[in-house]
Amino acid sequence: MPHRTKPSKPSTETMGMDQRNWLDLPDDVTTNILDRLSVVEILENAQKVCTAWRKICKDPAMWRVIDMENLQGLANPRALEKMCMNVIDRSQGQLVDLSIEHFPTDDLIEFLAQGERSSQLRRLQISYCYGSLHKSWNDLFRKAPMLEEIALTFTTISEETVAEISRCCPMLKSFTYNNHGWRHSIGMDAADDFVISVAKGMPQLLHLQLTGNEMSNKGLQAILDGCPNLQSLDLRGCFSIKLYDSCGKLCKERIKNLRLPRDSMIGHKVAPYDSEDEYEDYLWDGYVGLYDDLLDDVGGGFDDDDGGFGPFGGFADGVADYYHLL
Repeated sequence: MPHRTKPSKPSTETMGMDQRNWLDLPDDVTTNILDRLSVVEILENAQKVCTAWRKICKDPAMWRVIDMENLQGLANPRALEKMCMNVIDRSQGQLVDLSIEHFPTDDLIEFLAQGERSSQLRRLQISYCYGSLHKSWNDLFRKAPMLEEIALTFTTISEETVAEISRCCPMLKSFTYNNHGWRHSIGMDAADDFVISVAKGMPQLLHLQLTGNEMSNKGLQAILDGCPNLQSLDLRGCFSIKLYDSCGKLCKERIKNLRLPRDSMIGHKVAPYDSEDEYEDYLWDGYVGLYDDLLDDVGGGFDDDDGGFGPFGGFADGVADYYHLL
């Protein structure tokens, strides 16, 4: 009968490793771990683990950056708003970066504007809040003079609010307003008026994104005239502008990072397509629309047989190449 070896006892060193207490971790390491959890996970679970973790979760430094995007399904909108108010309060005026999606209301924006809660805020990103924010914007921007970046997606503000931003946020360098186009049409004239208000009120901008805007060349020219320091301009989905004239030439000469109306938006949160195949179909529809615009501009005065304006004629090929269409 084979001799069976008796299992050896674990060494003292191994036992010590097995029995190591997570509470012995340095606070900065624990904070790094907790930072990887969502706000909901921290408030609903992590802070209830022990007194030490709860203390860290209440530290204002823990809430200098608050990201409450992509939380649908974890809690209802009203509960998410209450959680957001909770952690904004915990930041005790140290909040520098806030991202919220779907649930903000005037109550939340007014709460953020109270006292010194937004006094150090550098970046504000709000998405998918159509119809829920109206009267509270101006109060917030008056209390957030340090803002450098504002990003609004499917979230409405008025021309009057843009003027307020220009007065109250002199350090603003980046403005994103992905708002119209496929989902919410306001018409070309209204889009031009809004863009003109941006150009007049934010001359210091370095980065501007207006994905899906319905502005015409009138609005685009106002941007070029009013924002001389622009380094990047995102015009994807702005199908009412025509970049084959002097306006387009000026854009190419002035803007270091220029995104054209028919450039791909795969991965963009407002993209009207999700795959390369859908993008190609969308692109061809855009090319047909561009071709129609060109015919309108010249009164249909050229014959396809001349190779000038047929779908694969020389001039059309040149324009298509400029727009990255073929």
